[in-house]
Amino acid sequence: MHAAEQLAAAKINGGAAMAAMMLPNGGNPQQPSPRRPEQHQQGAAGGLNASPASLLPNSAKENKNSSTNLIKKEGTSSGKGATSSSTDQEREAGVRRTQDPKTLRRLAQNREAARKSRLRKKAYIQQLETSRIRLSQIEQQVQAARVQGVLLGTTGDQHHQLQGLPNSAPSVAGMFDAEYGRWVEEHGKLIFQLRAALNEHVPDCNQLQALVGAAMAQHDELLNLKAAIARADIFHLLCGVWASPAERCFLWLGGFRPSDVIKVMLKHVEPLSEAQLLGIYNLQQGVQETEEALNQGMESLQHSLSDTVAAPEVSAGNFMGHMSLALNKIASMEAIVRQADSLRQQTLQKLHQTLTIRQAARCLVAIADYFHRLRAISTLWAARPRHDQQGPHP
Repeated sequence: MHAAEQLAAAKINGGAAMAAMMLPNGGNPQQPSPRRPEQHQQGAAGGLNASPASLLPNSAKENKNSSTNLIKKEGTSSGKGATSSSTDQEREAGVRRTQDPKTLRRLAQNREAARKSRLRKKAYIQQLETSRIRLSQIEQQVQAARVQGVLLGTTGDQHHQLQGLPNSAPSVAGMFDAEYGRWVEEHGKLIFQLRAALNEHVPDCNQLQALVGAAMAQHDELLNLKAAIARADIFHLLCGVWASPAERCFLWLGGFRPSDVIKVMLKHVEPLSEAQLLGIYNLQQGVQETEEALNQGMESLQHSLSDTVAAPEVSAGNFMGHMSLALNKIASMEAIVRQADSLRQQTLQKLHQTLTIRQAARCLVAIADYFHRLRAISTLWAARPRHDQQGPHP
């Protein structure tokens, strides 16, 4: 009996020890548990019969709760995944509908139709611009032909009678001066458009080429006008009263010196390739040689004309024959002026052929600016304050 009592007491003490381990304070006897005494006794008595879940520590319970929450979250996210998967299915269905052969063919046809429409619109705009420039050229040619018809036709009273104008109508020289002023104005407008196209970096080469062609046509028109006045009044063309005073200082045989134009171009048009530089230098050398030959021919004619007019053995009966010889020399001067105009025209054409379209445009703008500055200098010089208008100096 005594041994059995001891075994029962040991069991009771073992259950109490296990219950103490489950207390919040870790079984520390110095910190009593907040549980009531009867609860403590029940826990001690039922320690042996407690379930395994109740015997787990708090950290294990928290891990179990977190596992439960994670399972719930996975269930919720699986619901969301089902929704997103349905959206993906709808999207895949739309892609399959887009990849349908009929749909793809219709989209390709729409893109091709839009591309052709853009090309037609661009071609139409280019055609309108080209037609406008061509119309302007035709108007200028008609005007030049009308002026040439007047200059090459009758002069004086016969011209006044044909035109029904009074005797105070302008002379041939006056009409040429007026036409030259109109040409300067029209050429300035075209150069303004050409400069704007260069500054805006127009990618359309056809538009730039049309403007360059129009500017070249205007230079040809001026040469035709000068050829007409040369046949009507060569002295008016050579003296240069139709140009500004500053332009007259650089006048060469009734116009600009081609070698000067090449120098202006070289200062403003760059970069140039080696082939372009070689061609331009060869052109410059040939132009200078032709200029020198024409200068010698004109100087020889002027000396010969002076000797013919100053001949002392002119008799009264031979006077008209002597004057006829002088007139022939003046006609030879007209031929030299025409050769100079032809050299000017050939120089511009060869520069146009050597340069690219954009370089040719810059070349024409630089030449126009050069003569515009000469005219501006003439205006400023004429408007300058003079000493006699400022009064006597103190």
